[in-house]
Amino acid sequence: MALDERARACLLTSRHKLEEIMKPAYLMDHMISDEAITVEEEDMITNQREQAAALVDLLLKKDNYSFRSFYNALLKEEYDELANLLKEDLPLTQFTSSSQCPVQTLLSEGGVPPRPEAFVPRPKEENEIREKLYKLQKQPGWVTVFGMAGSGKSVLASEAVRHKELIEECFPEGIHWLSIGRLDKPDLLAKIQTLCFRLEQNLDSQQFHRPPSTLDEAKERLRFLMIRKYTRTLLILDDVWDSTVLKAVDIHCRILLTTRNRSLADVVNGSKHEVEVNSGLDEDKALEILSQLSKIEMYRLPEEALSIVKKCQGSPLAVSMIGSLLRENPDRWGYYLRQLEKKQFRRIRKSSSYNYEALDQAIAAGIEDLSDDYRDLYNLLTVLHKDVKVTDQVDTEDTLSEFVNRAMLFVDSQSQPNVFYLHDLQLDFLLEQNKNQLKSLHKKMVERYVHRYRDRPLTSRDEESLYWIRYLAYHMANANLFQELHSLLFSLDWISVKGQIMGPAHLINDYLEYGSILDKENNEMCSEFQEFLSLSGHYLEQRPFPDIVQLALSQPHTSEVYRQARLLAQERAKDGKLYFDLINETSVDSLSRLVIHPHQGSLYACFSNDGTKIASCGATKNLKVFKSTSGEKLSEFELPDEVVCCAFSPDDSLLAVCSFCDMLLFVVFKVWNVHQVRLLRTFQEEHKEQINHCVFTNTTRRLLLATCSNDHMGNLWNLNKPTCQNTIFGHFEPVNHCCFSPDDSYVSTSSNDGTVKLFETTSGNIWKSIDVRGMFKDPDNDDEVAVRCSSWTADGKRILCAARNAALLWDIEENAKKADCSGHLSWVERVQFSRDGSQMLSCSDDETIRLWETKKLHMTSAVFLKRNTDVLFNDDNIFVSAPDHCNRLQVRCRQLLLICIVSFFQVLPVPSGKPLATLWGHTKTVLHCQFTHNGQTLITSSEDCTIRVWNLPSGECKVLQGHKEQVRCFALLSPSSNDSRLLSWSFDGTVKVWNTESGQKLQDIDAHGGAILSCHVSPDGRLFATSSADRTAKAWQCTFTLTGHQECVRSCRFSWDSECLATGDDNGEIRLWNVNDGSLLRICSREVKDSMDSFHGGWVTDLHFSPDNSLLVSAGGYIKWWDVKDGVALQTFYPKGNALRKIHVSSDFSTFVTVDSIGILYVLQRVP
Repeated sequence: MALDERARACLLTSRHKLEEIMKPAYLMDHMISDEAITVEEEDMITNQREQAAALVDLLLKKDNYSFRSFYNALLKEEYDELANLLKEDLPLTQFTSSSQCPVQTLLSEGGVPPRPEAFVPRPKEENEIREKLYKLQKQPGWVTVFGMAGSGKSVLASEAVRHKELIEECFPEGIHWLSIGRLDKPDLLAKIQTLCFRLEQNLDSQQFHRPPSTLDEAKERLRFLMIRKYTRTLLILDDVWDSTVLKAVDIHCRILLTTRNRSLADVVNGSKHEVEVNSGLDEDKALEILSQLSKIEMYRLPEEALSIVKKCQGSPLAVSMIGSLLRENPDRWGYYLRQLEKKQFRRIRKSSSYNYEALDQAIAAGIEDLSDDYRDLYNLLTVLHKDVKVTDQVDTEDTLSEFVNRAMLFVDSQSQPNVFYLHDLQLDFLLEQNKNQLKSLHKKMVERYVHRYRDRPLTSRDEESLYWIRYLAYHMANANLFQELHSLLFSLDWISVKGQIMGPAHLINDYLEYGSILDKENNEMCSEFQEFLSLSGHYLEQRPFPDIVQLALSQPHTSEVYRQARLLAQERAKDGKLYFDLINETSVDSLSRLVIHPHQGSLYACFSNDGTKIASCGATKNLKVFKSTSGEKLSEFELPDEVVCCAFSPDDSLLAVCSFCDMLLFVVFKVWNVHQVRLLRTFQEEHKEQINHCVFTNTTRRLLLATCSNDHMGNLWNLNKPTCQNTIFGHFEPVNHCCFSPDDSYVSTSSNDGTVKLFETTSGNIWKSIDVRGMFKDPDNDDEVAVRCSSWTADGKRILCAARNAALLWDIEENAKKADCSGHLSWVERVQFSRDGSQMLSCSDDETIRLWETKKLHMTSAVFLKRNTDVLFNDDNIFVSAPDHCNRLQVRCRQLLLICIVSFFQVLPVPSGKPLATLWGHTKTVLHCQFTHNGQTLITSSEDCTIRVWNLPSGECKVLQGHKEQVRCFALLSPSSNDSRLLSWSFDGTVKVWNTESGQKLQDIDAHGGAILSCHVSPDGRLFATSSADRTAKAWQCTFTLTGHQECVRSCRFSWDSECLATGDDNGEIRLWNVNDGSLLRICSREVKDSMDSFHGGWVTDLHFSPDNSLLVSAGGYIKWWDVKDGVALQTFYPKGNALRKIHVSSDFSTFVTVDSIGILYVLQRVP
């Protein structure tokens, strides 16, 4: 078949460029392997002076297949520019079965590599792979070819599929090869995009008009192609290191993969088959490799050849390395043998996963052959971490490429820039060889860092920067540069850089790993920085990334963390940057030691029995394991269903998870092997409703598993029996949790009925019952008291119970509460002591896990304030008044006023505090009160839908009636004492204007179709604005309806010049409006939503402009300050709690006061 006319024209058009750049020798190797040209034709071209021109002339006489072979050869030799010249005019080569297409053509089309230059057949292993591939003939599945690095897995895989009968019977629609290696998600996406493009070339359909842009989209595209178009195709994944790759192609097709990790395919679905590759060749095959590489016939090999093979133990990699050296130095057989014999290198450690007993000698021979400069650079690779990508931390890419050419380094040429890898065996050898020079090598690495980043900042834009961010402290510590390490780790700038890229766990690990070094410099400082990251580190998961300096300003004023932050804030404030100092001491001690934010939604967590790990699960259908010291994630398992709970076995080798399977309409729980993630047993009987918890006994002498359920019962299981051993009764509501005592004599159960019950393990009889419900007697909170879980202390004498957002420590013998702790923002779902009792874990619906030191638990004396506050700013004094958790009025200087909690209230003079009057009249809770400007009249509003105006001297009271629902607030329309108009608003959607002197209703406005949530009168008194649950805000007098919010508009505020109105909604969005025409000026920066699916951590509940109207402060889940002109967030303050209700602002916009959801008072002052 003649060459397609478009392809011919393309060749002629591109001829000059092709002849100018390409080198035909390497291209023709691939084309001969594809059977696109013959050896005779190669010889003819080689004898020509202009070889490139001769090759083009030959191609013009060939067919479409030869053109495509030439195109593929350009790609393989990395002539990407030339290949792109031909890409648009590639002729289609359609085929539906191998009978219509030669085997070599089909393999070449699929990117299967040709045989290497040095090739010896290994029929036993090739046939074993083919046998497994035949098992994929009738159904999709996986064939894993595994073995040690350098054992020839890739060559065996390509040779196994080079078989006509196998292709015709099993894979007639093609075989496609992807070289994987170590790659990130973008690189993986590029690989799958290339594969999809290759498959789509043979289709007539035009539906795929663009490449997939995400990994999920690429997976779905590949799934469609494999299932609908290429059902009998084999996909080969070569050199897979990460299970993420397998998950991306887990699409119910036929896959062969080569890897060093035998268990890699455990994470995917489908039938699985394995082939193990031996690490060594027999002597004849190893000699044949030496013969091919050295270009010497086997019978003419020198006698040293056999000795070299024996010294290399037949390792394909080792023999190839020596053979490559001999190809360049054919007269040095004796020299290389003497090097192998003379060097008494230590063999690879027995604990290593490799058995290449002589590979280190081959590596040493290669290093000895380097020049002095290159040898020094290669030795510098010794101190790079294992499995670390190498870009140019050591030297230029040209130098690294030279190491690749000598088989001393490996390269992924698909990455841009190229990424190089040092083999584990080579690194082990270098560590042994240079063990006495490690300190100086680490110091050289630090010097390279200092030199490279002397004049430019460290960023995350390249692999080199990522390396230094992760391992600079490692090099400093091993170089004994202790002062430099101290300066680095105790720097807020470094915490900001590394925290943004690596997260808090890696930073905490640095303090733990190098603590002994840092303690020598300043033990207290090390503890302060570690505590700062442990308790504030979860904020580093926020996006946009928080300001580290602002976070550090919340630390105790005596700490080095605060001192540094204060100095940096003062320096940056000179350039206009906003910072706010927490000037009051918060009322709650920080008892927790570490905070982790592992999942979105409700979560569950448990300790391993050795206390070093924490497992967590949640609605995200995955299971994560963390270090308990730093919060670093160790592993993650994906599960098919939402996980209710998890538990470690006594030896920490097993991990049980519970889930509710809606499809099967029964409850199951599963037991997994922690190390291999292998399912051991599934129980599907006894419980009739969802299982809420499972737990193993603490000892293995009699291993039992306890479960509890919504069916009000608990069960005890013997893992060797299919049915339960004991059923325990006694609760009248769902049982949420069960837990064995330390000696396994008792099991405690926690229930929605507000009790914890203790049962005997052997008999299942009830022993004691604890009334937790009785501990909660808050008249303002009528929520149920459901006990979520319990945990025993190590001595078995006390038990910790979780209910609402607190944990209570109960003495079993005395039947009394001994301690409590709080800090979570929502219901605590789980508490557990570590095995030694030194730590306690708690997890909550606020999506955090907290670790506590047991010795710090105590009966709390802290005062928790409610959010109904008022603040008076008087010169330098700040007076704050608010009710506490016991409904007592707390009045503090610099930390006054009046709060009403029942249907009457008292008027107190300042400063004596003695009652002047007790005013009765309201029939329900009083929600708001305010004095008029003369101080003689007091106005109050109530849940009873009325407003009352009290004349204090006479005791006379006017009742303003008209609202149909509670009146949460009101406002005086003018600061003048001559203006008696009052504006009120209600959940009934109306706004009313009253004359407070006559009690007459002046105006009745049906303002909104939903509850009015806030109202504000403009400073000039001309306008007022309302915001509502109907998702609108309105500006009145001109009566603009401001639409655009997608949720309830909860707050509004006029600027001081009455020209601008700010509104905030329940989605965390803030909008700025022009008051004159009702137009939208801008939406304040809508960055990535947080874990609460909000732009502000929750509802925007309050807004205030600065006096010059240039700044805006907003309260919600946290406090944010905005640039009004640009709508950009300038600073964010994160309280310990959330759901801020109101923020009080001083007249000069320098001081801010609020109380969070857990009752902590914050007084913030702008750093000058």
